[in-house]
Amino acid sequence: MRGVVLLLVLCFSGAVHAQHFPFEYWHEGKIVLESGDTLKGNIKYDLQNDLIQFSVGNKLESYTARKLSYFEIFDQTVKKYRQFYAIPYAVSGAYKAPVLFELLTEGKMTLLCRESVEYRSYSNSFYSYGMSTRLVLVYHYFLLNENGSIDTFDGKRADLLKLMGDKSNQVEKFIRSNKLDLSDRNEFVQIVHYYNSLYK
Repeated sequence: MRGVVLLLVLCFSGAVHAQHFPFEYWHEGKIVLESGDTLKGNIKYDLQNDLIQFSVGNKLESYTARKLSYFEIFDQTVKKYRQFYAIPYAVSGAYKAPVLFELLTEGKMTLLCRESVEYRSYSNSFYSYGMSTRLVLVYHYFLLNENGSIDTFDGKRADLLKLMGDKSNQVEKFIRSNKLDLSDRNEFVQIVHYYNSLYK
C-alpha cells in the first residue's frame, strides 16, 4: 500500500513540475506599435524582459516595450482576453522607461499587474518529510493614480481600504459579504471594480 501511495506522490510531483505558464504559449491577438501601426497574429509575451514575440505566416519579429503602445491576446489558458500597455515607469531611481503592465480594471482606481516566475518552498505531503521547491507564477500589483503615477501595492487589505477613503466602509462590507480575498487575483479585481462602480 505504501508503495502505491509513494507512486501517486511521485506522479503528482511530476505533474506539478511539468506545469506550463501563460507566457510560454502563443496567443492570438493584436499589437499597436508606438508608431500607431496595428498588427494581428500570434503573440508570445515576456513581462520579465518587457518584450513580445510576434508571428504571422512565416514572419517572426520581436518588439520591446519601447516599440509598443498596447497589445491584446486571447489567453486560452483562462479563456478570456487580456490587455497590456507600455507605460513609463521608474523601475529603479528616477529614470522612467516603458514597462509592460497588464490592465486588470480601470476607473477611479486603475489596477495593473506584472507576472514573474519565482521559486517557492512547500512542505512535502503527509507521507514524506522536508521541504520541496518549485516554480510558481507570482503576480505583482500596481495602482495607477489619476495623476498618472504608478505605485506598487503590497496586497494588504487595510492599505487598500485606506486608499478608498470615504468608500472604504462600503467596500469592506462588499468584501465580507462575498468572502473575497485579495490574495486571489480574480477576487482582487472584483473588489477594485466594485469600488470604481461607486463613482458611476
